Amino acid sequence: MYLILIITFAIGAVSYQFLTLPQSLVAGLLFICIAFWATSLVPAYWPALGLFAFATATQLAPTQVIFAGFQSSTFWLLFSGMVFGAAINHTGINTRATRLLMLILGNSYQGTIIKIALFGMGLAFLIPSGVSRIVLIIPIIVSLADHFGYEHDSNGRKGMLLAASFGTFLPAFSILPANAPNMLLSGMTEALYNAPFSYGEYLLLHFPVLGLGKLAMTIAVILWLFPDKAPNQAIQATIEKSAMTKIETRLLIVLCVCFAFWFTDSLHHISAGWVGLIAALVCLLPSLGLTGKNSIDKDIQYGTLLFSAGIIGLSAIIAYSGLGNILVNYLTDTIPFSANAPLLNLSLLTFISTCMAVVTNLAGVPAIMTPMAEHLANITGLSNHAVLMTQVLAFSNVLLPYQAPPLITAIALGNLSISAVTKVCLATFVLTSVVLLPLNFLWWYMLGMF
Repeated sequence: MYLILIITFAIGAVSYQFLTLPQSLVAGLLFICIAFWATSLVPAYWPALGLFAFATATQLAPTQVIFAGFQSSTFWLLFSGMVFGAAINHTGINTRATRLLMLILGNSYQGTIIKIALFGMGLAFLIPSGVSRIVLIIPIIVSLADHFGYEHDSNGRKGMLLAASFGTFLPAFSILPANAPNMLLSGMTEALYNAPFSYGEYLLLHFPVLGLGKLAMTIAVILWLFPDKAPNQAIQATIEKSAMTKIETRLLIVLCVCFAFWFTDSLHHISAGWVGLIAALVCLLPSLGLTGKNSIDKDIQYGTLLFSAGIIGLSAIIAYSGLGNILVNYLTDTIPFSANAPLLNLSLLTFISTCMAVVTNLAGVPAIMTPMAEHLANITGLSNHAVLMTQVLAFSNVLLPYQAPPLITAIALGNLSISAVTKVCLATFVLTSVVLLPLNFLWWYMLGMF
C-alpha cells in the first residue's frame, strides 16, 4: 500500500511539469484508484469513497461531475439487478429455471461451461444491454451451481459464473446493438460523419473473429484456469416438477414487461436503467410479496454500488479535466505512423484506443477517439471507416474488470472475487493481442478494408 502511495505522489509531481495542477491531481487519483481496484488491497468501495472525498475537497470538478455515477443509468440498472436477484431467489423461480437448464447442460463440467457461454452469447442477440443480460443470467447460474453441488469457493462455481459473464459480454462487442460502447460509436459516427453503420456489415467485420473466436478463447481460458469435476448428479436429481405459484407468476409478469421494454428501447428511448428501477420498485412493494421484508437491507450490496459509482465518477472527472484528450494528442504526435504501412497504422491506432480504455473506461474510447477519426485518417492514409473500426478492437479487449460495468455487475450479483475475474481479463487480453488481433487484421484484409 505504501508503494502505491509513493508512486502516486511521484506521478503527481512529475506530471505537474507538463500538466496543470488539477490535471496532475487527476492523474494521481487515476493511478491510485486503479492500483487499489486491481490489487484488492482494500475493499473496492474504499477508493470510491476516497475519490468522492478528495475530488470534492479539492474541487477537481463540479459536484454533478464527481457524483455522475449516482445519476447514471448503469448505477440504477445494477441496483435493480440486485433486487431482481433477491426476488428470483425469494419466489423460487431460480429453482425452476435451474431444472430447465439442467436438462440442457448435460453431465460434464466442460460441456456445462461451453453451453453456458453459448447461451450467454445467444442472449446478446436478444437483449441490447450487457448489464441487463448479466442481471438476467447470473442469479440463475448461481442457483444452478448450488444444485450442481459446487461450493462457494470451488472452481466449478467460479467457472460457471465466469462463463456466463464473459460469454454474454465479450463476444457482444461484435454485435452492433449489444453493448454500450458499440452504440456510442455508431451514434457518434452518424452524428459527426453522417455515416451510419450497417448491422450486417458490422457483424461481418467483427463476429467471425471477435465474436466466435473470442468465445472459444474465453471458454478455453476458463477451463484452463478453473478446472473441476463433473456436477453432482445426486443433487441434480432432487429438483422435481411443480406447478407455478401465484407469486412466481407475478414476478414473471414483472420481469417479462421489464424485458419487453429493454428489447424495444430503440422505439421508446427510455433508458434500461430507469425501466429496471421501476420494475425494482414493483418487486419491493410489500403487498406483492415478491421480495423479503428486509431485502433492501440484506440483499443490496451497497459497497458494490459505491464501487460502480466511483468508476463512473472517475471517468467523468477525467473527461472534464481534458486528461484523455491530452494523452491522445501526445500519442498521435509521438507515435511513428507511416502512410505506406496500413498494418502498422492499424496496430498503432488499436494501441492508442487501448490506452484510452485503460485510462477512462470502455465507453470512453468512442467518446474521445471518434471526433479525431478524420484527423487520424489523414495522418495514416487509412479510410475513415477503418480508423473508426480499430476502436472496436480496443474496447472489446478488456484489461481489468473496473473498465466494464457488466463485469462489475457480475462480481456483485454472483459474489465473484475480483481476482478471479481479473485472471480471465488478463489472460484473454494477452491472447487477444497476440492471436486474435492478427487474425482480425487478416480477416479485414480479405474483406478489402485496407
